[in-house]
Amino acid sequence: MKFIVSSNYLLKNLQSISGVASSNNTLPILDDFLFEIRETILHVTASDLETTMTVSLKLTMSEEEGRIAVPSKLLLDALKTMADVPITFATNNETFAIEMTAGGGKYKLSGHNGDEFPETPTVEEGSSFTIKSTIFSEAISKTVFAAGNDEIRPVMSGVLMELTEEGMALVATDAHKLVRYARKDVTTNNYDSIILPTKPLNQIKNILGNEELDVKVEYNDKNAFFAFGNIQLLCKLIVGKYPNYPAVIPQENPNKLQISRSLLLNTIKRVSLFANQSTHQIRFKISGQLLELSAEDIDYSNEAVETISCNYDGEDLEIGFNSKFMQEMLNNADTKEVLLKMSQPNRAGLIIPVEDEPQINEEILMLVMPVMLNS
Repeated sequence: MKFIVSSNYLLKNLQSISGVASSNNTLPILDDFLFEIRETILHVTASDLETTMTVSLKLTMSEEEGRIAVPSKLLLDALKTMADVPITFATNNETFAIEMTAGGGKYKLSGHNGDEFPETPTVEEGSSFTIKSTIFSEAISKTVFAAGNDEIRPVMSGVLMELTEEGMALVATDAHKLVRYARKDVTTNNYDSIILPTKPLNQIKNILGNEELDVKVEYNDKNAFFAFGNIQLLCKLIVGKYPNYPAVIPQENPNKLQISRSLLLNTIKRVSLFANQSTHQIRFKISGQLLELSAEDIDYSNEAVETISCNYDGEDLEIGFNSKFMQEMLNNADTKEVLLKMSQPNRAGLIIPVEDEPQINEEILMLVMPVMLNS
């Protein structure tokens, strides 16, 4: 197997899939990239068994089809130091030795038998739909941060994707906070729900960025497959029943507080520095058009109180929240103002981003569970 490819072009594409590789692989072959040449196209695959990514590259020149496993870390580290020059790869099909020639340099490394690399599963008898990359990237960004990482409840370590004729919704929760991001302009003919792991979703989000592409999504009851540009990703779904999240969303929320998002976020950041560093408790005391935020750490005699103006409609209220969760929510809302809906001190608070121009096809709801206030 012999081929020529630009070093920068190769590096950029390898970096796009390298995040899949795990540092504690159970199979040594998974420390490698699988290089396959089929019909003059180089297909490079990285996998951790749960998630598999493949990128397809056009070659300057290729001779003979074949496959070989190439040590990923050594190859990436070498490419990062090279100028943008053509690299010639020549492999020995019997010893799996690899020789790279670039400019005035010649480099040799030991590859492995590509047939030992795990086969990529296929999505058979599945359903499919297409979504714009900007919409999908936004949906992932707005939800994935709220997923949990509790091994005892694996379903909550993923993101629920609900598909109906009315639209698509992504939901993530860790039992303390919840986000639901819905789109009415992404429709399918199926009523389905699948639980996607966060690792492949983060990979997709990082690659898509602001690119305008069509993302093809296929799924069955075991795997999900995503194809966009020259990249394909396949991941195993999380199996299990997702919590009945609508049951925890309070429907009657008569107390409504509208406020500048950046003002509230920065005030919480300051006040929370003085909060107990294990509970992160911050007190919201609302009366009239004033919001008093306070926190204290009795062990160290630290205390902070700050009062800011707000637009409030409701009864006077005192409620406690975890300041870390509030900051996460506010950081992931990108509007100038937010609406905080509340009912009672022991019921969840809802955070609704307030758009300057109402979005017809987009709906986002954030929920934060309260914490018991110290008397």
